[in-house]
Amino acid sequence: MSTSFAEPVLAWYARNARDLPWRAPGATPWAVLVSEIMLQQTPVARVLPEYLGWMARWPTPAALAADPAGEAIRQWGRLGYPRRALRLHDTATILVARYGGNVPADLDALRALPGIGSYTAAAVASFAFGQRHAVLDTNVRRVLARLAAGQPWAGGSSSASVAERRLAESLLPAQPAVAARWSVAVMELGALVCTAASPRCGDCPVARECAWLTAGRPAPPTGTAGAAGVAGVAGATEAAGAVGAARRRTQKYDGTDRQCRGRLLAVLRGASDPVRRADFDAVWAGQAQLERALDGLVADGLVDPLPDGRFALPGSVPLSR
Repeated sequence: MSTSFAEPVLAWYARNARDLPWRAPGATPWAVLVSEIMLQQTPVARVLPEYLGWMARWPTPAALAADPAGEAIRQWGRLGYPRRALRLHDTATILVARYGGNVPADLDALRALPGIGSYTAAAVASFAFGQRHAVLDTNVRRVLARLAAGQPWAGGSSSASVAERRLAESLLPAQPAVAARWSVAVMELGALVCTAASPRCGDCPVARECAWLTAGRPAPPTGTAGAAGVAGVAGATEAAGAVGAARRRTQKYDGTDRQCRGRLLAVLRGASDPVRRADFDAVWAGQAQLERALDGLVADGLVDPLPDGRFALPGSVPLSR
């Protein structure tokens, strides 16, 4: 697909890109990989301070691999979804063992690392190594659905469809370095201008070419997803429901197992020694829910139960009995 999108979007990005450390000229592939894992389901504002602390402590995979996995969980703090910390530690260990402490540039090798799917692998290969891949996060999918397909975006599936991928690949500039910059530029356009709730079309560098704007900014039909329009353009029929996505966005947090798990991990992160069950009881009243959350943390490898009945972060050495 031949379009005139690239030049104005790249020019806009050159003027408006946020100054983020993982985009700095000297950012290493490890820095890019860490940022992509942290940014999964987490906004930039929450990630930034945790990212800076993480990279100051572990600037290389070897530095992280030398510490126990529990220290990764401790450093993760309140960033959420702490299994990502374990996956980063596992990844660092693999990078040291198999790749000499370096992040591989090969897409298949990246996909084989813990917690790295198609999106993250493509993002690291593009942003760290300047390769030509379709990088499809939610922001990019929304921009392309509106811009090229003329369709509203209602969320849809958490993973990109074949149709969306074909459309994104058809819009990639031919030169790998330019394609990589285009990918991050479209992502930034979706984050800052072509937002989900209140898109600022007056500030968009490709508003004149936007099929959705030309169509009068149609709203998504109830129970459908913006990906349906992309499927029409790319010759596929895949569409995802948006109702479930809307429900996920409004899911409560207070009183949930997830909040309970966070409280229990906070107790462990704040303790220099292993903790006793009574320490958990002090931060959560519901015993059945506490048991369920604690069992889940142990099953996920986030908490080690010790023979003496105490609990510790993975790999921690008991300082006293």
